Amino acid sequence: MNLARVSSLLARGAVLLALGLHAAHAALPTVPTPVRDAAPPPAVGGAGLLQAGFGMAAVVGLIFLCAWLARRFGLQRLGGGQVVKVVKVVSTAMVGPRERVVVVDVAGQWLVLGVTSSQVRTLHTLPAQATPSVATPSPAQNPVGLFAQKLRDSLAGKVRTAP
Repeated sequence: MNLARVSSLLARGAVLLALGLHAAHAALPTVPTPVRDAAPPPAVGGAGLLQAGFGMAAVVGLIFLCAWLARRFGLQRLGGGQVVKVVKVVSTAMVGPRERVVVVDVAGQWLVLGVTSSQVRTLHTLPAQATPSVATPSPAQNPVGLFAQKLRDSLAGKVRTAP
């Protein structure tokens, strides 16, 4: 027999079987289900959705509150709390896209560290000094100050007073 012919016969047989079952099911008498005194299940309405929304907002708010408190007061690491109070970053300078030089004050001594993405190396050790105050450049040397001065000069030359 041909494969197409076999599949056609099987399909016709399935259709006839389905029609026969449907006819048999229609001929069966129906029995009413007994009515129970139980209340129908409550429908989910606007109040239920509102309550669920407030509950989820409260949980998310609590998570953000805990994260803020952890950042604000800092998480104390076990055994490492004393070291954090002694180490202080004095200065830092970028020397590349991922490299920088950091000056750290540790117990009255300055360490000059080379920091990369994979390692930290001590470059030099210095006795602690008073924190150097960075001299602010005069407005003439500062690019913003130069721009402000040029703007004032150009406005002074173009503004005319009325007689």
